Amino acid sequence: MRKELSVLLPVYECSCTQLVYALHEQCAKAGIDFEIVVADDGSPCRDFIEDNRAIERLDHVRYVVRPNNVGRAAIRNFLAREARYAWLLFCDGDMELHNPTFIATYLQTEGPLVYGGYTTDQHPSEETPPNLRHRYEQAHRLNHSAEVRSQHPYHDFHTSNFLVERQIMAAHPFDERFRHYGYEDVLWGKQLEQKAIPIVHIDNPLSFCHYEDNAHFIDKTEEGLRSLATFRSELAGFSPLLAHFRTLSRVRADVFLAFLYKMTGKKLRNSLIHNNPPLFLFNIYKLLYFAHYIKKTDK
Repeated sequence: MRKELSVLLPVYECSCTQLVYALHEQCAKAGIDFEIVVADDGSPCRDFIEDNRAIERLDHVRYVVRPNNVGRAAIRNFLAREARYAWLLFCDGDMELHNPTFIATYLQTEGPLVYGGYTTDQHPSEETPPNLRHRYEQAHRLNHSAEVRSQHPYHDFHTSNFLVERQIMAAHPFDERFRHYGYEDVLWGKQLEQKAIPIVHIDNPLSFCHYEDNAHFIDKTEEGLRSLATFRSELAGFSPLLAHFRTLSRVRADVFLAFLYKMTGKKLRNSLIHNNPPLFLFNIYKLLYFAHYIKKTDK
C-alpha cells in the first residue's frame, strides 16, 4: 500500500473548493503523508481565483496562481515538478468526488500508472435541456467502465483522473506544443504504448456533472479539431475521426467535405446550438469542420 501522495489539480475558470475539501478529508483519513497542490492556469476571471483561495486554510494544501495560460500539457508538467512525493494523483479541478473510497482505492491498486475513469450524471440539475454535451456524454457512458477501457488501454486514457509514478512523469512529460484544448492526453497514451509502460484501468471514478452550454461546447470541439489537425501525423492510429478522414481523402472526398462545410457549416452549427438534432449530425459537423480546416491551413 502506498504511504505518500501528491494530489495535483490544474484549474481554469472553475471553482475547485468542494473537490479539494473532499480529497483532503479522504487523504487525512488514510493516514498518509500527502499534499494537495492546485495550480490556476491563468484564469481571466478573478472571481474563480478568489473563491478558490478558501482552500489555503487547509493544512498540506498549496494554491498557485499562474499569471499566464500555458495550456493543459504545460500546467500538468508544472504540477509534476512542484510535487514532493513519489506518487502523483492528477484530478481535473472541475470534477466532483462522490466516491467515499476514492483515495483508499488508489493507494491499494498496484501498477505504475492507474486510470480511474469518470462518470456522468444522468439528469443535469443546473443546465436547461436539451444540452448537447450532456447528450454526448450519456451516449458514450457505457464506454467509461474499466472493463471496456481495458480492451484498448492506451486509446481510452484521459488526464482527468489518474495516478502515476513521479519518475514516469519526469521521464515522459506531456508534449507542451499542445497549447490549446484537446489531444495532449491522446498523444501521451500513444507514447506510453511505444515505451511499453502499462496502464491499469479500474473503476474509481470522479464525476463529471457540469455541462457547458451548446455554443461553448461547439467552440471547444472546434478547438480540439484544430489540435487534431495540427498534430495529425503524431496522432495517426489514435483517432477514429482522423482514420475516417484519411480513408475519405484517398478517394478525394475530403475536397467535397470541405466544400460541403462551406455551403452548410454555418447552418448546421446553428442547428446544433439552438435545436435538438440527433447526435449523428454532430459527428457529421466534426468531419466537415475538420476537412474545412485542413484545406484552409494546407494552402
